[in-house]
Amino acid sequence: MDFDLSWVLIGLPVAFVLGWLASRLDLRQLRIENQHAPKAYFKGLNFLLNEQQDQAIDAFIEAVQNDPDTSELHFALGNLFRRRGEYERAVRVHEHLLSRGDLSKADRQRAQHALALDYLKAGLLDRAEAALLKLEDTPFEAQARLALLANYERSRDWTQAALIAQKLSDAKQGNFNGRLAHYLCEEAASCLASQNAAQAQILLQQALAKAPDAPRARLDLARLLSDQGHTDQAYALLEDALQQSPQAVPLIAAPLAELASRCGRIPQALQALKANYAASPSLDVLDAIVVLHAASEQPAPTARDWYVQHLEREPSLVAAAKWIAGEKFEHEQFHPQVQRALDHAVKPLLRYRCAACGFEARQHFWQCPGCQAWDSYPSRRVEEL
Repeated sequence: MDFDLSWVLIGLPVAFVLGWLASRLDLRQLRIENQHAPKAYFKGLNFLLNEQQDQAIDAFIEAVQNDPDTSELHFALGNLFRRRGEYERAVRVHEHLLSRGDLSKADRQRAQHALALDYLKAGLLDRAEAALLKLEDTPFEAQARLALLANYERSRDWTQAALIAQKLSDAKQGNFNGRLAHYLCEEAASCLASQNAAQAQILLQQALAKAPDAPRARLDLARLLSDQGHTDQAYALLEDALQQSPQAVPLIAAPLAELASRCGRIPQALQALKANYAASPSLDVLDAIVVLHAASEQPAPTARDWYVQHLEREPSLVAAAKWIAGEKFEHEQFHPQVQRALDHAVKPLLRYRCAACGFEARQHFWQCPGCQAWDSYPSRRVEEL
C-alpha cells in the first residue's frame, strides 16, 4: 500500500494550529486565575495593613476559594484566625493543610507548628503537647521546646519541664541552670506539703549545687533546717547567701535576724547587715538591723534614730511613717487616725513589682503570677526601685 504524503502535508499544519489554540486557551485561563487570586490576595493584604482584620479574612477566604492549592494563603488565613481568637477556625485551616498529600515537607512542618500554636492559644494543653512533640528534629525544634517548656511550667509538671530545659541547655540554646534550680525548689515544696522533709532537703541541696549564686535554694533550705531545729546550720547558709547573692540581701535580712536571735549570733549578724546597709541602703535591711539592735539591748541609737538617719540618706515615706509611729504629738488623741492614714498611704509602696509585666504583689514571688517569668521580681520594694 502506497503512503500518501499529502495527508502529512495537510496534518502538520492542522496539528500546529490545534496546539497553538490549546496554548492560547491555557494562557487565557492562567491569566484569568492570576487576575482573580492576586487581586483578592492584595486586597486582603491592604486590609491587613489598615488593621481591618474582618475584611482581610473575607478577602483571603475569597483568594483561597479561587486558588485552593496555594498553601501561603492558607497560612495567612490561619494566622489571622488565631490573632482574632477564632482558634477553632485556625485549627481547621491548618489541619486541612496537613491532610493534603501534595504538601511539601517544609510546609508540612510549618503547618504542624502553626497547629501547635493554635492549640496553645486555645488552652488545649494536651493537644498542644502532642503537636509540639512531633516537631522534634525539624527546623522548629527549638521553638517547639520553648513552647513545651512554658506548657509544662503552666501545668506545674516540673519533671518534664526539667527534661526539656536540659535539652535546651545541651543544645546551647541558653543557660537554664537557674530555672532548673527553681524546678527542684518547686518539687521540694511539694515534698514538704506531703510531709516528706528528707526528700525535700535532698532536692534543695541539688538546687543549691545547680545554681550556687541563686538565693532561693539557700533561703528554702535554711527555712527547712530551722524548722527541724538546726538553727546554726540555717544561720550559716544565710550568712553565705549574703556573700553569694548580694542582690537578694533585702530578702535575706529578716530571716537572718530571726536566726541570729535564736542561735546567739546577734553581733555577727548586726555587723554583716550594717556593712550591707552602708553599701546599699534598704528598708528591709534597716528593719532587720532595728530588730537585732533592740534584741542586743544597746541603749542607742533607738529605732526612731535609725529611721531618721535613713531619711537623711534616702527620701522615704515608709521610713517617715515608721518614725512618726513613735512620735509624741501635742494632740496625742489624733495620733491613731494620722498613723492609720499614713499606713494606708504607704501600703502600695511596700509591694513588689514584676520587671517584665508590672504585676504588683504584697509578697515576693520567684515566678510572676501574671506573666510566668522567673526571677522578674526585684528584691526591693516599689518605693526603692
